[in-house]
Amino acid sequence: MSEAPGEAPSTGRGRRPVRPSGDDRELAILATAERLLAERSLGAISVDDLARGAGISRPTFYFYFASKDAVLLSLLDRVVAEADGTMHEVFGTPATSAREGWERAIAAYYEVFRAHRALTVAWAEARSTNDEVRALWSSVFERWVTQCAVAIEAERARGAAPDGLPARDLAVALTSMNERVLYATFSGDGPSVAEADVVEVLLGVWLSAIYGTLGDV
Repeated sequence: MSEAPGEAPSTGRGRRPVRPSGDDRELAILATAERLLAERSLGAISVDDLARGAGISRPTFYFYFASKDAVLLSLLDRVVAEADGTMHEVFGTPATSAREGWERAIAAYYEVFRAHRALTVAWAEARSTNDEVRALWSSVFERWVTQCAVAIEAERARGAAPDGLPARDLAVALTSMNERVLYATFSGDGPSVAEADVVEVLLGVWLSAIYGTLGDV
């Protein structure tokens, strides 16, 4: 996902040093990018589009970001931080039942990415061409897999879930399923689950895989 011909050169896909998050111009660039990505692909958005939408000049854009890809990475950082914060709260709050706990976790994950659906689709599509997006998402995915594997092991340790497939392998498969189902639902790419049913469908698969039942746990 390189810059279009004629755009100012940048240092590959590297990001500028992080500037204060409260900078209104930086936030305006990010907001413009998210708005435009809801209308068209990153490849169809120019630096001029981003600068114009943010009310700044093209040279000023490069003061904040080295490239369009760097904007996408910064947006990914922010949404992942939002998702991590939400998931930390969910896992840190006692649930009345295992079903309720997993449902809250899946719903929280779903709601964060639904709120940023255009970005979710853009990141998924960018991973095949952008090494930095792929590496960042891989590290995020690994963190979520580890968190879920620990939760599965805890359920087995307390006798609520039977032993079975290695917890990490199960967590990888289930988390990968979440990712693909959300992408298909948000993008319309291939068979998909209706938005109103996503959380319930995913929850059913998670409960069946972890506990061997769809009933109360």
